[in-house]
Amino acid sequence: MEPRELLIDAFKAALAAADPAKIVPQHLPAPPKGRTLVVGAGKAGGSMARAVEDHWPADKPLSGVVITRYQHSVETKRIEVIEAGHPVPDEAGGKAARRILDEAQGLGPDDLLLVVVSGGGSALMTLPAPGLTADDMKAVNKSLLRCGANIQEMNVVRKHLSASQGGRLAAACKAPVVALVISDVTGDDPTHIGSGPCAPDPSTYDDALSIIARYGVEAPEAVMNHLKRGQAGEIGETPKPGDAMFARVENKVISTSQDVLRAAEAFFKEKGIASAILGDSITGEARDVAKVMGGLARQVRAHGNPWPMPVALLSGGETTVTVKGNGRGGRNAEYLLSLAIDLEGAEKMYALAADTDGIDGSEDNAGAVVMPDTLARGQAAGMKALDYLANNDAYSYFEKLDDLLFTGPTLTNVNDFRVLLVL
Repeated sequence: MEPRELLIDAFKAALAAADPAKIVPQHLPAPPKGRTLVVGAGKAGGSMARAVEDHWPADKPLSGVVITRYQHSVETKRIEVIEAGHPVPDEAGGKAARRILDEAQGLGPDDLLLVVVSGGGSALMTLPAPGLTADDMKAVNKSLLRCGANIQEMNVVRKHLSASQGGRLAAACKAPVVALVISDVTGDDPTHIGSGPCAPDPSTYDDALSIIARYGVEAPEAVMNHLKRGQAGEIGETPKPGDAMFARVENKVISTSQDVLRAAEAFFKEKGIASAILGDSITGEARDVAKVMGGLARQVRAHGNPWPMPVALLSGGETTVTVKGNGRGGRNAEYLLSLAIDLEGAEKMYALAADTDGIDGSEDNAGAVVMPDTLARGQAAGMKALDYLANNDAYSYFEKLDDLLFTGPTLTNVNDFRVLLVL
């Protein structure tokens, strides 16, 4: 098998391990005495909703509303799946989020609120807190996406501008709550996944304001006034750890980045190639992470340690990109272009990096691949890799080389997948 095919097949094996159709059924709770309302949001929302439907008793009441990204919907019969905007929220998501909160408030103690949460839920289920507008939320989200803040920091701000996130969805109903969570964040803490609609929130309004100041986030006046009022105690905080209401709430993380890395490890083992899982929570600027990975690969090549060749260096997590140019490309493409520059055409080194949801940033590709001749082919095409990197234009670079990776919506989301193969 050619190295490029090997990389792509490893990614497919990783995705299969995060398929909601396989994961969700084994974690479903028993039906309640009353009715079950299924709600939630995320790029895996539609596939999770269908998995619930397919395995829920036909004679037990089931209904609901789940929000997913445009082009990520699936056919359902009992649970309505609504498409909305991501990564910038839109009106469709706001209306659906209002429906979810209203219907959750109508549940009683004999009912069940079953919540499906996955990456992307923060933007998809954006319901502005009283006094804020959809335009306020769009503006602050756009600035957060460009400032270089990590997802945990972004979600601290979002939770304190939301009427349903940061534990507020669970607090709004009187029924028992079970949240099934597919993690797309480092650390797999439910409070950070989809901005934790059913999880206790340890962060504060003060934390949100500090993040805005630290990254120079451009926030509308109404947003700043809201956060300052919260800081002053004029607006109630999100539900905190230890709150008695969480006694009826269960958050179950059912799929993580580590799961897909182990699946890739098993794939390479079948091919006679050892693997090293370097971590499932690697963060930092994408171009800087690439330099570290390149250094590890050169160490393996030159000295045969800390792992003998051949070896697949596997990692997950979520890097960040501080956007200073006007090019195209998500964090995985930027990581790979920086890696190609760092490896300088080293022989027998191959890499793939992709977002498991099939969308690298806001582009139409999942990621890309790097071959030993990536820089040479770029130079032959008249491209200077450093210039493309400086302009945050990795998408265009790999597009011209026909090295972008397209999967379409994968209907799951467990963060980024990276493999660096040293043969």
